[in-house]
Amino acid sequence: MAVSLREYRARIKSVESTKKITRAMELIAASRIIKAQQRAQAAAPYARELTRAVSAVATYSNVDHPLTQETTDSNRAAVLVVTSDRGLAGAYSSSVLKEAERLVEKLKGEGKDAAIYVSGRKGVAYYKFRDRDIAESWTGHSDQPTYDVAKAIGDELIGEFLTEDTGVDEVHVVYTRFRSMLTQEPTAVRLLPLEIVEGESKPDAEEALPLYEFEPSPSEVLDGLLPKYVQSRIYFALLQAAASELAARQRAMKSATDNAEELIKKYKRIANQARQAGITQEISEIVGGVNALADANAGKE
Repeated sequence: MAVSLREYRARIKSVESTKKITRAMELIAASRIIKAQQRAQAAAPYARELTRAVSAVATYSNVDHPLTQETTDSNRAAVLVVTSDRGLAGAYSSSVLKEAERLVEKLKGEGKDAAIYVSGRKGVAYYKFRDRDIAESWTGHSDQPTYDVAKAIGDELIGEFLTEDTGVDEVHVVYTRFRSMLTQEPTAVRLLPLEIVEGESKPDAEEALPLYEFEPSPSEVLDGLLPKYVQSRIYFALLQAAASELAARQRAMKSATDNAEELIKKYKRIANQARQAGITQEISEIVGGVNALADANAGKE
């Protein structure tokens, strides 16, 4: 029993060390998620106003822009999948990858080939493990995305969309939308050809529509606004994904810490039982030895 007791004590020590790590990671995620939420909220007004400006130009002008034109013979689509660079975030990355797989199957059902673009090391590892081609990837920014990264991704996707013959006819982004600390929703959105994403609220029927004047021309305004619109939508998706990743990691680490506490209690209980069993066995051996010695002495007399 002594060897078994030592083993349980070693296990308790190991689980306690793991518990300290998971608890620290939980606290770090909790401290970072507030900043991530604030960054996402700060970017929302810019994305909303830019969306309104693009919507105004697209609505009140008769300009046909390449980024707004629907193609009837669409046969190739780009899918940007936003995952995390690190693990220990529960089902965060797997959920968004499942949503991406559903989108790819839907596109294949429509007769379109999907070119995969990945943000985050988890997504890269997922597709490389399955020997699936990745058109382009970006890593090292999932928890703190910058606008420069969003601009690089947007420029790559817009370039592919504007490339004739060898380019793509549609651009989709799959990311995790942050709803609350307990709810993060994998979401697929089509960016190109342009889909105006105004949000859930709609203007009142009696609300007066503004009058717009475009200078120097609606075409040049669209040339300047549409790339920024796509980049801002990608940046907003990256910020939403970062907040979702931290929330999922905090929840996963809290669950791991709670499980470690339960495991420590279990091992302590088993160790106490083993210690008590060892003491009982030693007492029994001593009593048995005393009785045997007493019987031997009684036989000599």
